[in-house]
Amino acid sequence: MNERLLATLIAAEIKARPEQVEAAVGLIDEGATIPFIARYRKEVTGGLDDTQLRTLSERLIYLRELSARRASIIESVTGQGKMTDELLKKINAVTTKAELEDLYLPYKPKRRTKAEIARERGLGPLAEALLSDRKADPQALAAAYITAEVPDVKTALEGARDIVAEGMTENADLLKRLREHMMANAVIKARVVEGKQEAGAKFSDYFEHTESWAKVAGHRALAMLRGWNEEVLTLTIAVDEDDASPVKPAERIIQSAYGITRTGAADNWLADVAGWCWRVKLSASLSLDLMRMMRERAEEEAIHVFARNLKDLLLAAPAGSRPAMGLDPGIRTGVKVAVVDGTGKLLDTATVYPFQPKNDLRGAQMEIARLIRKHGVELIAIGNGTASRETEKMVADLLAELPAPKPTKVIVSEAGASVYSASELAAAEFPGLDVSLRGAVSIARRLQDPLAELVKIEPKSIGVGQYQHDVDQTKLSRSLDAVVEDAVNAVGVDLNTASAPLLARVSGLSNAIAESIVAYRDQAGAFATRKELLKVPRLGPRAFQQAAGFLRIPDGKEPLDASAVHPEAYDVAKKIVAACGRDIRSLMGDSAVLKSLDPKRFVDETFGLPTVKDILSELEKPGRDPRPSFRTATFADGVNEITDLKPGMLLEGTVTNVAAFGAFVDIGVHQDGLVHVSQLADRFVKDPHEVVKAGDVVKVRVVEVDVKRKRIGLSMRRDEHAAPVSREAKGAPSPRFDARHAQKGPAKPQSSMGGLGAALQEAMKRK
Repeated sequence: MNERLLATLIAAEIKARPEQVEAAVGLIDEGATIPFIARYRKEVTGGLDDTQLRTLSERLIYLRELSARRASIIESVTGQGKMTDELLKKINAVTTKAELEDLYLPYKPKRRTKAEIARERGLGPLAEALLSDRKADPQALAAAYITAEVPDVKTALEGARDIVAEGMTENADLLKRLREHMMANAVIKARVVEGKQEAGAKFSDYFEHTESWAKVAGHRALAMLRGWNEEVLTLTIAVDEDDASPVKPAERIIQSAYGITRTGAADNWLADVAGWCWRVKLSASLSLDLMRMMRERAEEEAIHVFARNLKDLLLAAPAGSRPAMGLDPGIRTGVKVAVVDGTGKLLDTATVYPFQPKNDLRGAQMEIARLIRKHGVELIAIGNGTASRETEKMVADLLAELPAPKPTKVIVSEAGASVYSASELAAAEFPGLDVSLRGAVSIARRLQDPLAELVKIEPKSIGVGQYQHDVDQTKLSRSLDAVVEDAVNAVGVDLNTASAPLLARVSGLSNAIAESIVAYRDQAGAFATRKELLKVPRLGPRAFQQAAGFLRIPDGKEPLDASAVHPEAYDVAKKIVAACGRDIRSLMGDSAVLKSLDPKRFVDETFGLPTVKDILSELEKPGRDPRPSFRTATFADGVNEITDLKPGMLLEGTVTNVAAFGAFVDIGVHQDGLVHVSQLADRFVKDPHEVVKAGDVVKVRVVEVDVKRKRIGLSMRRDEHAAPVSREAKGAPSPRFDARHAQKGPAKPQSSMGGLGAALQEAMKRK
């Protein structure tokens, strides 16, 4: 496939012009990153945004793989001496890997088949005769081919059948028509394996389940496939089962492809072969194709959901540079405590044992109060794992007794904290610190700045996806890495405080270059200007060009270094400043003056109108953070376990995950509740992301509690008496609980503050 055709195909998919795609592909091939192209090369690409560019990049990989496979197949068929002009034209015209492989089937090296054995026995001419003379008598024709290896007419006709059937299974046009028929009409059936009802209870929604293959939602497909892999369910794909006609539609498609009309003896024989071929060969192989396609479709949807949730989590509101305490809850092993300063530097650690078996509640609260007083803690981050609600109550009781100002307590997701704790990065950062305490540090830091901390964890370990372990891990990693890269570059990075893992996610910077930047900074001190980056070993002009615009120096020598204006465009920015007759520092942030300027005045041969507009916007709000303001959810008192929930309760919670079928909300009972898509709003909602995203604080009403299956049904609808908006009426699947979150662990009895309050107040007074 030539580059022009490739660009035309991609352009149609991303709603752009081929020239735009060609320009973007050229930049990508030169080593430019997607964030850099989207932000600083708008004139070159005609304004393609990051979403279009990401799709372009993925399709570019697929189509180039297709092109490479096409070349390999052409070489193989040509080497066999079987290439024809017509076949070459067909090979060059296909746009999917499946179509390409269909064309290659007759020429693909394979094991010795029954058809090949029949040809070796001289039955090829018999098959040809039966295909060409539809009125001939098959028995009479076959009698002429009896030999020592073909003892009778029956054997001869079976050999001819194998040859004709193999031709049918390798007919690319026929396979396409049959596949399209099945895609439109097939159903997927799930049934429980006898005796697995109890062990596979989590798959009970699919013990007797049938639905259209074309309409099965990705999360249901992956659930069924997981049940299949765990040998709880059997899965079958069926088509035309409800058709009562003697000849099924699929068989009629085969007959049509071969002009079979049952007007002669040989024609009747071919009709029987077509039916046999469908039942024995094609239906099975095409069912496997549809199963694979269903998995790929479901994986694509799951990866998309994971990517969107990860983006929301990474771009969650930061609490800011304030002293913070991280609490990693535990029962028998104790609650791990870590205190960090406003920059995330570790100041102090402790382990307290407020729960069984020690039950040292007073001692735990005294120690936490001491650390709050000693370090001026303003934020308390409590991990949402086992014993989180017990720990939160302990802290809430403590804070109730403390004088103002009091720290703000927040339940935060601890997903991935244990992965970070045991990583080489954590070991290098805290070589002398116990692994269990490193998790508390991570919990504290992710409240201060979720993005800066979460980039240290492999994206797949952050846990905001559905069936993430069931999907193609290479595609998942590529997608999630792209999300992290986009999030980091959208926010920008402080060059003088960023860690090496955060710097490594900046456009154009590798892990090695990021480590070199940190080493240079440690040795030479803080960077005064962006240009100083060129002194860093391994960081050349190309890397500087890609990275500079995303790196910030808030109080450097050059005011523009604190903004997203790229150094290559500083002259344009300075022309704007000169036109205003103002000092640049006084002009930055002056919306009234900047909005009064005509951007066209500053366009030149290098920088067009899009770049000038971006510069004006950046001068208006230099270094603006796209993330929302910090806000926390307040869990209801006395609601600590799933057994405390009752239908009708109104609660506040935090959205932890958004799937195609709804949103999961942490309401503080160790088990997230599900707001089904039909319960997200008083209107029809097609995509849950239209209403919520991970990290949102929402009001919910409990509508259903299934303690045995650990499922909680919630609603965000304002009218509790209104019937749910029918998804069936909109052509969508019906409500069901399909995804499950891990149970957070059992709740333990709460202890009283007792007479500790006065002692704590006295301790705080001594601050």
